[in-house]
Amino acid sequence: MEPATRSCRFVVWLHDLGDTGRANEFLADSFSTTAAFADARWAFPTAPTAPKCVRDEEDVLRAVLSVHAMIDREIAAGTNPRDVFVFGLSQGGALGIASVLLYPKTLGGCAVFSGFLPFNSSFAVRVTAQAKKTPVLWIHGRADSLIPIEEGRDGTKFLRGLGMSCEFKVYDRLGHLWNTTNWITASAGWTTFCTGVEEKALSVGSQGTCVCASISSTVPTISN
Repeated sequence: MEPATRSCRFVVWLHDLGDTGRANEFLADSFSTTAAFADARWAFPTAPTAPKCVRDEEDVLRAVLSVHAMIDREIAAGTNPRDVFVFGLSQGGALGIASVLLYPKTLGGCAVFSGFLPFNSSFAVRVTAQAKKTPVLWIHGRADSLIPIEEGRDGTKFLRGLGMSCEFKVYDRLGHLWNTTNWITASAGWTTFCTGVEEKALSVGSQGTCVCASISSTVPTISN
């Protein structure tokens, strides 16, 4: 029997190095200020605690498999792949973009906040044709002292070189952190493009209905 179709969007949020999924659950309310994600369901997996680890292919692929397993379960439960989004900050952004590029289906979108590419250009041969159709939003601060703005530029250049739709938004005074106002201003056109929902109904400070899910399984850590 085919599973019943789930109508609302599903978002996987991947946290920064040293953080936890549970500590990031408040972000669901911040994202709900955009109409496209006002009623989204969220998953906040936690990566194993590690002060630092190696940015190598084995680490990346192991972490990607964990993210893919979450996405697979959600799609098997009835969610349309185009309603699945992967968002991440810093290390989480790196894992998010790697997960999207290696996924065999086109997803709703990927948002990278102060992230980086966790692989070199030779990784391009692994990117699936369907993955190249997933739109990407990359937000980076010029004042980011941990992940330099050049990492963001290189990442978006790589994605565009694959023929992907990738918006790159730069904020002069933004450091290595999450900013609700920047998300709202940067994402309006992108979320409309991804979801067909016009961003006009909600504003900063409004509260949508968000469902947060703390995932018991862990996602392997990759370094920044």
